[in-house]
Amino acid sequence: MPEPLIIKTVADMSRWSKDQFKAGRTIGFVPTMGALHAGHRGLIERARRENDAVAVSIFVNPTQFGPHEDFHKYPRTFDADRKLCAEAGADCIFFPDVKEMYDQDARTWVEVGGLGDTLCGLSRPSHFRGVTTVVAKLFNIVRPDRAYFGQKDAQQLRILEVLTRDLCFGIEIVPCETVREPDGLALSSRNQYLSPDERQQALCLLRALEYCKKRVAAGERDAMKLSGEMAGMIEKEPDAEIDYVALVDAETLDDLHTLSGEVLVALAVKIGNTRLIDNVRISLPKP
Repeated sequence: MPEPLIIKTVADMSRWSKDQFKAGRTIGFVPTMGALHAGHRGLIERARRENDAVAVSIFVNPTQFGPHEDFHKYPRTFDADRKLCAEAGADCIFFPDVKEMYDQDARTWVEVGGLGDTLCGLSRPSHFRGVTTVVAKLFNIVRPDRAYFGQKDAQQLRILEVLTRDLCFGIEIVPCETVREPDGLALSSRNQYLSPDERQQALCLLRALEYCKKRVAAGERDAMKLSGEMAGMIEKEPDAEIDYVALVDAETLDDLHTLSGEVLVALAVKIGNTRLIDNVRISLPKP
């Protein structure tokens, strides 16, 4: 498999994209922060199948980390990431440094109103502003036809769908199914922080989601009752600390009282010092 081209400047990345456009080639784009795993591989492989050219960005974006979060210890594994990109079929890797992406006096932010104020946004108030700003910049630089995102980050995915629509980017946002470990734990770059015991405890997220699906299939529609039962399951784990257990409208992310329509069941739980998220979608008839 040929090695992907490594591009480090905005000017060179834009030039590469313009060359693809002039040649009539479609571009599939996979934005990442590196520390790539099988979930990212799946995104890149799908982009490879559906496009003529594939670009991957690797950029640990400082603006989406809060003051007490793990920006400096976030894993940076470029050599392994480059190998995975080559195996999955990427044509180029955009690998800028912070100074290339943000001028020293940068003062422009991109925000999607409302959707970032709930779920993860409650405990990470500046997070989605950083995500939407950097993704908007990347979209302007790469100018892809399609961009690929995992459904594990369901709130992020919904926000980026609305961002792309509202700013008329003309890019197709392609949601990709969550990739899981054999025992069901959703793949995440942060899983490596878990001790073996914490790794076992982390399975409580999936157990709670599966329990909710069964209860809904049996006819339960009371969102508060379901969230309370799920929280009770999670709290049995000694190192689990719940950030949220929520049942929301999958489009608006508004809290639901009685379940109907497209429902997002979402969790954020700290296991020890590691914050994990997971979710499922449930389709129900509307009243």
